[in-house]
Amino acid sequence: MLARVARAFAVLAMAAAAATGCVGSPEPRETTPTPLTDEQAFAAAEETYRAYVDALNQVDLSDPTTFEPVYALTTGDANASARESFAQMHADGWTVSGESVVTLVEPAVRTPELASVAVCVDVSAVSLTDSAGQSVVSAERPDIQALTVEVSPAAESIVRFVPRDGEPTCG
Repeated sequence: MLARVARAFAVLAMAAAAATGCVGSPEPRETTPTPLTDEQAFAAAEETYRAYVDALNQVDLSDPTTFEPVYALTTGDANASARESFAQMHADGWTVSGESVVTLVEPAVRTPELASVAVCVDVSAVSLTDSAGQSVVSAERPDIQALTVEVSPAAESIVRFVPRDGEPTCG
């Protein structure tokens, strides 16, 4: 009985020591990230873009803290543009309602740093109004936006949006 209690205490002590790092543990190894395959890079780009649209759909222009998830998913030109646009819309007292819906994401171009995806997004349900309640959406805005989205898969962030004509069509 005494031996069983002693063994139980020894096991508990080892578990506690391991949990606190007191038991010898291997030195952390430096790892070099494995380069992504094209398939992995395009999948990461799509996941990043879909997360961006989800974050965008949660934006409340009266609450700048809701902008942060969008900023976290952007860098470069995309981040600068988002910051400028949201700051101005917030200052002008605009409101946004409705949601964007991704209707297509297809691989486009891959470079060592970027994976570009061709996207179509339905913005027909999204409206923007000024502080007087008047729509600020252009009458010429198409309901379906066609873009090329340049994504840094390694940073999991959107770098740039480029309007797109041609294939794939969003019709």
